[in-house]
Amino acid sequence: MKKQFLFLAILLGSCCAQAKVVPNSLFTDHAVFQQGVKVPVWGTADKNESVIVEFNGQRKQAVEKEGRWLVELDAMPHGGPYVLTISGKENRVEATDIYVGEVWICSGQSNMERQLGPRQGQNPIVNWEQERDAANYPLIREYYVPRMNADEPVDDARSKWQVCSPQTVSEFSCVGYFFARDLHKAVNRPVGILFSAVGGTPAEYWTARAELEQYPDLRAIVERYDRSLIDFAQKQAVYKRGGGVGEAPSNPAEQRHVSGHYNGMIRPLQPYAIKGVAWYQGESNDGRTKQYQTLFPLMIKNWREDWKQPNLPFLFVQIAPFKNQSPEIREAQLLTLKSTPYTAMVVTVDCGDANDIHPTHKQPVGYRLSLAARALAYGENIPYSGPVYQFSERQGNQMTIHFSQVGKGLMAKGKELKGFTIAGEDKQFVPAKAEIKGNTVVVSSPHVQSPVAVRYGWAHVPDVNLFNKDNLPASPFRTDVE
Repeated sequence: MKKQFLFLAILLGSCCAQAKVVPNSLFTDHAVFQQGVKVPVWGTADKNESVIVEFNGQRKQAVEKEGRWLVELDAMPHGGPYVLTISGKENRVEATDIYVGEVWICSGQSNMERQLGPRQGQNPIVNWEQERDAANYPLIREYYVPRMNADEPVDDARSKWQVCSPQTVSEFSCVGYFFARDLHKAVNRPVGILFSAVGGTPAEYWTARAELEQYPDLRAIVERYDRSLIDFAQKQAVYKRGGGVGEAPSNPAEQRHVSGHYNGMIRPLQPYAIKGVAWYQGESNDGRTKQYQTLFPLMIKNWREDWKQPNLPFLFVQIAPFKNQSPEIREAQLLTLKSTPYTAMVVTVDCGDANDIHPTHKQPVGYRLSLAARALAYGENIPYSGPVYQFSERQGNQMTIHFSQVGKGLMAKGKELKGFTIAGEDKQFVPAKAEIKGNTVVVSSPHVQSPVAVRYGWAHVPDVNLFNKDNLPASPFRTDVE
């Protein structure tokens, strides 16, 4: 037995000694590289190691610096399959079946994390078995980022790429898959998604600590976490002095915490070449919606700075109707859309579930994200958003509401518009009559002679039906923004 262990130790030592050059796990079989831009390729190596990277007729060289190496491949058109070869003095690593196409991060909390297949405690995705059986898309690939909560930035997610097929797609992000599928069909290019999502996570978990500390309101989040670490250390000392009797105190650093998923699940992806981000999150920030108006745009800015792409397309899903989600969280997302350039928002008022925070009708979400990507990231002149409130004006006892993104025109799904309320100076909102006139909606009530404000869909579970004629729903809004 000792001889067997000795032989194994020698074998492992020999392998480690020869593994001089190690690429990051992003650069493994079945990867997708971003077309049209320079493509960083990186990894680790021994001191002073010279590294040669060969791909699609290119040959690049780098020298190890502080344990790492990085080269940049020149921009390439979409195509493949190709072989990536990385060589050092002692070893040579090869990754096959690599394509050049479109790469998107799919991130957020549970509605992005939810896979296509069954999940314990959640209702099945609509038509998931038919969707699984039809998922024969070998040019769609997913790199799954394992759950990681870290105090310091992590270099490598240590995962792998998976080719989409009926055998694999059940574990793909459901929204991510529908988005990638519909985008792939539209642009006719390979699509890779970097799937990095964790249920129940507020946006501060996905934002760098240094960014949060710049704003007093957000700095308080960091300070509370720091105080919890001090409190834990004190409780731990008492616990040890007591001989470890009773329940041990829980360590906040071992739980999900401020910046933890940013460090553990976003930093390992940098500086991988990407086209944009698809984001579905916000449920866990409900209750702090005023703060979210600052936090969410800051997180977007943080990621754009990370990738050195100030105009990085950022698509996000507005929270679906649910009995415990306030209209204020949707408003915070709407305000982010208006204040943050190169963003697009997918409205989901027509595919939520009052009794399920994880609505099962995910196909429209992925499709609408693909429309937003085509317009925002690829410059297609297509309708990609439902009507968005712009401004209102009072005319006698009526309020006229103006919208952008009207597309082919406004319409009501049903005989009459519903979901509008109106109020006078007393701010007592009452149900209102709403009529489409051109690209505006005129709102009134016989009970309000001098209106000052209008709200639409202002409820946890709004009953609304304003769309444009491109079949995209309007976002809830209020004219009396606080």
